[in-house]
Amino acid sequence: MSYILIIGAKSDIAKAIAREYANHGYDLYLAARNVAELKDFASDLRIRTGKKVKTLDLDILDFESHRIFYENLEEKPGGVVSAVGYLGDQEKAQSDFQETKLIIETNYTGVASIFNIIANDYEQRKSGFMVGISSVAGDRGRKSNYLYGSAKAALTAYLSGLRNRLHNANVHVMTVKPGFVRTKMTAGMNLPARLTAEPEEVARDVFRAQQKRKNVLYTKWIWKWIMLVIRMIPEWQFKKMSI
Repeated sequence: MSYILIIGAKSDIAKAIAREYANHGYDLYLAARNVAELKDFASDLRIRTGKKVKTLDLDILDFESHRIFYENLEEKPGGVVSAVGYLGDQEKAQSDFQETKLIIETNYTGVASIFNIIANDYEQRKSGFMVGISSVAGDRGRKSNYLYGSAKAALTAYLSGLRNRLHNANVHVMTVKPGFVRTKMTAGMNLPARLTAEPEEVARDVFRAQQKRKNVLYTKWIWKWIMLVIRMIPEWQFKKMSI
């Protein structure tokens, strides 16, 4: 089987996805900043699965480096999963544009930059899959995290357009919309247990949905219906709410 490239590979969700693909026989490229932090994880994965696991330095915010990064891969991956995410500080971002910029460029601009390059390659090859992890936060803006949500909404729209563009080239593009997930990024939050997924649950859902060539995946599945209800609330009422 060909390599799978996982971008943002230090996140809890990314590591769970890496395990899932390796357990199903795929070799891996794990790409992230300060990639030395992945050394032990990669070594453990090699021992447990017997698969090739290579760690690669990639700064999602260094847009100019993305083309060289991809061109220098020894073997082009058969699929890519972006697990890049930065929740950021909503209150800080409201008065500090540098925080706003970091949220937007991490969650959207950087992913679009590297995905554009990979999409052009896959379109020529007429094969491959691309999975982008967005968020239910992008389905409707809420005052508690609308900057993060707006960046994820942009990513969702981008992936939708990319899916439309690449369909005739036999390239599968999937949008993943997690709800609450128990990770380092959500540590300290009071999350409702019944609505909160573990990273391993998200990884299983992603792998199964990608293998079935699904277009959009909500995980946990119940978030599809929760967000449908939230989107249906009239704006005159929604703007008064704290949810």
